[in-house]
Amino acid sequence: MNNSDLADTIAASHGLSKADARKVVDGVFAAIADAAAKGEEVSLNGFGKFKVKNTPAREGRNPSTGATIQIAASNKLTFSAAKAVKDKLNG
Repeated sequence: MNNSDLADTIAASHGLSKADARKVVDGVFAAIADAAAKGEEVSLNGFGKFKVKNTPAREGRNPSTGATIQIAASNKLTFSAAKAVKDKLNG
């Protein structure tokens, strides 16, 4: 499922136009991305949590040459599913 499919599903179930549903979907994802960029945790009851995880700098190897390289520190967005979602996935 992609953004368009999700917007189509929302439009059909809530009586919205596809364009309005697409704006809602895009707005939700933009709000999650903006909160994550600020380092905030986004918790959606019954669905899960989006958290920003800091990854420190480390050494790695170039697979083609075997040379040691420095991998820069970065932030990653992680997702932890809520119990209700895990239960739905596992029957």
